[in-house]
Amino acid sequence: MNEFDYIILGAGSAGCVLAGRLSENPNHKVCLIEAGSKDKDVRIHVPALFAYMGPTSKMNWGFETEPQKGFAKEKLPATEVVVADPTGQTHTMKDEPEEHRKGYQPRGKTLGGSSSINAMLYVRGHRWDYDHWSKLGNSGWSYDEVLPYFKKAEHNELVDDDYHGQNGPLNVTAVENKSKYKDYFIEAGTKFYKENRDFNGADQEGIGYYHTTQKQGRRWSAAAAYLTPNLDRPNLTVLTDTQVDRIIFEGNKAVGVDCFDKQKNKIHLKCHREVIVSSGAFGSPQILMRSGIGPAEELNKHGIDTIFNITGVGKNLQDHIDYITNHPVDDTDLLGFSFKSLLYRQPFEVLKYLFTRKGQMTSTVAEAGGFIKTDESLEIPDIQLHFVLAKIIDHGRTIAFGHGLGCHVCLLRPKSTGEVTLNSNDAFDSPKIDPKFFSEREDMDIMIKGYRKMMQIMDAEPLRPFTRKVQDPVDINSDADIEAAMRARADTVYHPVGTCKMGSDEMSVVNNELKVHALENVRVVDASIMPTLVGGNTNAPTIMIGEKAADIIKSAWA
Repeated sequence: MNEFDYIILGAGSAGCVLAGRLSENPNHKVCLIEAGSKDKDVRIHVPALFAYMGPTSKMNWGFETEPQKGFAKEKLPATEVVVADPTGQTHTMKDEPEEHRKGYQPRGKTLGGSSSINAMLYVRGHRWDYDHWSKLGNSGWSYDEVLPYFKKAEHNELVDDDYHGQNGPLNVTAVENKSKYKDYFIEAGTKFYKENRDFNGADQEGIGYYHTTQKQGRRWSAAAAYLTPNLDRPNLTVLTDTQVDRIIFEGNKAVGVDCFDKQKNKIHLKCHREVIVSSGAFGSPQILMRSGIGPAEELNKHGIDTIFNITGVGKNLQDHIDYITNHPVDDTDLLGFSFKSLLYRQPFEVLKYLFTRKGQMTSTVAEAGGFIKTDESLEIPDIQLHFVLAKIIDHGRTIAFGHGLGCHVCLLRPKSTGEVTLNSNDAFDSPKIDPKFFSEREDMDIMIKGYRKMMQIMDAEPLRPFTRKVQDPVDINSDADIEAAMRARADTVYHPVGTCKMGSDEMSVVNNELKVHALENVRVVDASIMPTLVGGNTNAPTIMIGEKAADIIKSAWA
């Protein structure tokens, strides 16, 4: 019962793809392990309700980073301390410590992983990104070589051409929410940049509407696409509420996995072919390190015996740094909390959704945007915009009463890199996450330029009447003021990658077939293998990685 051909650690975007594809052969026994619960919660499947899956949700790991030196300092809660004066008398004083601001890192903890709690945008990145991977020595990963796997995954309801698939399990369509404000954004943006109807086609650059991973008004996560339709396969076992402890080795060969069930009882699973680590940019290096694979110095700190010293495990963390401008607008056509909305608009929208699967309940909040250059001499866009139909403060963790709109400006290829390390060898302990945002000055300089480009659009007609009020005013003419705003409020836009990078240099962890160096029967298949961050959202590329890896694995064992 506890013996399998393939054991997949993590049911996120790549893990679900692998489970669906590898179990297509009825002779192969596949086990998929997920730390979270089943994806039954209504907030997963009704698109707009993803806004309610904050850090207190059981479907969100809700990690925080280490204090970021590139962020401004903030005051911590005051504490009382007792001090003695020169006479020996004691006095109680208030201590008001300061610490650099921590970042927030939401990650999915359910079937489908982050594809079950994200904003559902279908974005592949730029052709240049994959050609760059290939030029780094990763044969088989150029754009022309990965495009067939994007197409294999996709069923696109909007575009039928050489860049898109029509028969894949991942449904891609338009957001079924009509809003004059996103139309205003397109009109304003195209005063300065060309319109682009397909960011995933021949050219990424321009302003346009995003495609979304939805089907008939419902979220179409990796679980909905690849896992749920195949749960009745007798050769596929899915273990939820199961925490992976470590991979078991005989010499350098993976032979099994130790994990814990919901009651923290130990489970041992035997593996006859491969253990595939698909737990994301934070979870995958954690599992490898707990298993004795990683920097020996880091493992020794936590009493873990080193099986193989791979110094790059957990290094090379890259993430999109992002800043959002917020503008209050008193209009229930925009998402938000108000008496008018709660009493009148939302009941209507709920009924509209139940009967038509359209309206605000299908919103991805970020429904339009663009890819632009901060300098026309650049070969490719270096900034991404997400126009949003709501006020979003501190990732939505601060409830903002009323309505509004805003826009994200995101740096596509940051120079700053960080790391993921361990807090302990405990399987239930969170990782130590340090993206080192703004550790490279160039990142801040580009973000300042990007902010001005974004505000040029936001200040243009027909948006201008709705953007005069600003939640946190910034002097557009002052580099110092823009930089201070960035350090005070910028953070991730949820695209961590790179911590088990693909390559052949001394800091790489896997080769171009995603096998962990010097080990047998272990691969890493998820966003952590990206050697560099792609210029766009990372869910579609991670699904592509899963599709390509499934074919590699099938060929290896044919």
